[in-house]
Amino acid sequence: MKRLFAAVLLIFTVFAPAVSAQQAPPDVAWVQIEAHPSLTVAQNRARDYAAQLADVNGFSLGGSWYGIVLGPYTPDDARRVLQVYRAERQIPRDSFLVQTRQLGQQFWPVGADILNRGAVTAPVPQPEPETQVEAPTPEPADETPSQARRGEQLLTRDERKDLQIALQAAGFYNSTIDGAFGRGTRRSMAEWQINNQFEPTGILTTLQRQTLMDQYNAPLISVGMRRKNDLKAGIGMEMPADVVRFSRYEPPFAHYDAATDLGARVLLISQPGDQRTLFGLYDIMQTLKIVPLDGPRERSKDRFTLEGRGNGIVSYTEARLTKGEIKGFTLVWPQGDEARRTRVLAAMKASFDRLDGVLDPAEGGDQPQNIDLVSGLQVRKPKFSRSGFFVDKQGTVVTAVSTVSGCTRITLDHEYDATLVASDPTSGLAILKPKQALAPISVAGMRIGKPVLQAKVAVAGYSYGGVLGAATLTFGTVADVKGLQGETNISRLDLTPLPGDAGGPVMDEQGGVLGMLAPSPENGQRLPDDVSFLTDADTIRDALRAEGVEIQTSFAARTLAPDDLSRLATGMTVLVSCWD
Repeated sequence: MKRLFAAVLLIFTVFAPAVSAQQAPPDVAWVQIEAHPSLTVAQNRARDYAAQLADVNGFSLGGSWYGIVLGPYTPDDARRVLQVYRAERQIPRDSFLVQTRQLGQQFWPVGADILNRGAVTAPVPQPEPETQVEAPTPEPADETPSQARRGEQLLTRDERKDLQIALQAAGFYNSTIDGAFGRGTRRSMAEWQINNQFEPTGILTTLQRQTLMDQYNAPLISVGMRRKNDLKAGIGMEMPADVVRFSRYEPPFAHYDAATDLGARVLLISQPGDQRTLFGLYDIMQTLKIVPLDGPRERSKDRFTLEGRGNGIVSYTEARLTKGEIKGFTLVWPQGDEARRTRVLAAMKASFDRLDGVLDPAEGGDQPQNIDLVSGLQVRKPKFSRSGFFVDKQGTVVTAVSTVSGCTRITLDHEYDATLVASDPTSGLAILKPKQALAPISVAGMRIGKPVLQAKVAVAGYSYGGVLGAATLTFGTVADVKGLQGETNISRLDLTPLPGDAGGPVMDEQGGVLGMLAPSPENGQRLPDDVSFLTDADTIRDALRAEGVEIQTSFAARTLAPDDLSRLATGMTVLVSCWD
């Protein structure tokens, strides 16, 4: 009796959903044959299908996806259309049934709205008379439960796990992936069968197993995941071949650029080298626009991974050093398509193979050169860069407020992140602290008191936004010890700086810092090119003391030789960059 009761309970558990489904059967079903992330591509494909098949419609599927479907039919007719059209190879093998609730706004035919009009009569395809064609490979026939069980026994453990993973991805299974088909797996199979208009036996037939796996692999099928062996790069792997195509070689990269408006890109990384080469590549990759700053980074002695999210993309890079060869890849994918990106990335990582050979460093040498490019890839650039100067041995920096206003990230010398700790729009000063310990070559020695009229001065700054790689000196004289409106905390200079010099130190001939070069006025006022201003040392000293920063005072009286003055200025002046 106990065994009989257990058997009845098991049957009720597996078949209970079927009773509910029979009480409220769905009115219509659809055959989904394709889906695309591009509306234009989906419209063109729908037009192509409509020239050959009846009842072609297109609907939004959500998540920027557009599906092409046949219908609406009764569930029985939909299954027959699916089987016949797949057997005749008029629709893709991975086509499957969907319900009305899975469809959104209709985009094809233009202006149509048939979601609530009920089922239409399904077409009965007939072969053309007197036409001899090769018989198509028949679809696997529906099987009895006992036949399906025998088919299951031929599956490997990994194949059984794959079915559980597919059921889990479809939302029907939430237990352990173990390859054992127990009650939980059987229940999820029955629920999947009901959802796909099959008899809910809890045992998948050969055809149903194929349909389930085709549904699971639809993200990969939609982008044409196929094996690509790049013999020049010495790399073989699965790639989304329908959305990227080979463009060019620019060592150490083989470029596979976007082939559709999805905007996906793939780089194959291949170059000879050692650990130093690997570490250099790790640093270079992080300067590229295709590797956004927000994301984890990991580096060990023989490999690294980089992930970045921002500016509309998600980027993943991995590379590994083995026997003097560095090989890896980068996948760039649009944000907002995470489920598909995750599947594509997993397939690429699992299939990556190192083939013989490495990309010739001379390959692609005829490509145009550009200082803003690294092997054909755009280097990430700041919104703008100005100047600043170190005021203590801990790397505290003084610069102009306008240099760091509206920045999501501030860097010193393009390499070290800094934090804004204080700013004063009235004086125009900003104080920065580096996020890691720095050891400046020299720091500012501040002068006490007002500068001397007509004294010779020099401003140290990155006149060209860091293009030259070091600060330059621009010479002039003190024209007045107050501002144009009598301000006592600024002095007027007879000096012609460039915008990149703003925020840099103004020095006398002895190397003492008289103050900071103020940026040009932003009130629309146009001054002569040789009129500029400095914010004096006393104002800077007061601002730094308020933040607890101890500064040095200069009492030097000996005039420095030009080379010595330049060396001192270069050691204390720093490039300050503002980033989006």
